[in-house]
Amino acid sequence: MNIWVEKSIKLANSNGYLDKLFKVYPVGPESRRDVPDDIREIIKNAFEKRDSITLIKELLKLPKFPIDDPYIASLRRHQSLLEKNPKTIERISEKLFSLGIDTVLELSSKPKTPSRQFGHAFKQWLRTFNYPFLGESEFKRNSNIAFLEGSDEELKKFAEKELGIKNLEKGIDFLLKIKENFFLGEAKFLTDYGGSQNNQFRDALRVAEIKKHNIIGMAVLDGIVWFESKAKMYKTIKEFEGFALSALLLKEFIEEQLKHG
Repeated sequence: MNIWVEKSIKLANSNGYLDKLFKVYPVGPESRRDVPDDIREIIKNAFEKRDSITLIKELLKLPKFPIDDPYIASLRRHQSLLEKNPKTIERISEKLFSLGIDTVLELSSKPKTPSRQFGHAFKQWLRTFNYPFLGESEFKRNSNIAFLEGSDEELKKFAEKELGIKNLEKGIDFLLKIKENFFLGEAKFLTDYGGSQNNQFRDALRVAEIKKHNIIGMAVLDGIVWFESKAKMYKTIKEFEGFALSALLLKEFIEEQLKHG
């Protein structure tokens, strides 16, 4: 078994794993999303007049649509569809009207689920390592340890343009340089099996399969992935030969690479 996978399984099954992980992925107090006063008033008026198109158009301006419906994403991206699909608009608006104005506004202001904030939390935690985060020019010149400063998409563009990595479907969570080696990392806190969690697991392993000269992919995984089970996720990670490890081992990994890399 891969040594870092083995270490991660042992760590996750030792006392205090979840307690320590809370430093990486804290769950803070929930802050509700704001519904601006002007949009709130238009929504109320649309309710009173049963104006379906105005109601949906205004709700689409908010980050959180109050109900789950597979057609919402299309309407959000292409609002010309509002006028062209009266039956779809009627179906969605009738559900909204049946909920009542107070419930619709309440659902529209629901806070983000904690898991949606984990990516930002991980990046903030990386800065506690006290390694420098550098712009592109300094990052390329650095010959010790450094992270590249930038958004997921900016890191992806650097990996494509400067490192020649062409198979990245999405942005990446960090780009680390240790001496002359570049490490592309994807971090995931997996809370359950199935559905989107399996997809996130596959996304992370896809990055960790990258290996090209001095360019290496990493999957920084935590949560249910490390606990023994009959799930495919556990079997896959046990057999994985690339770099996959708990975030709690990442600093140890970096220091090992500095010594021997």
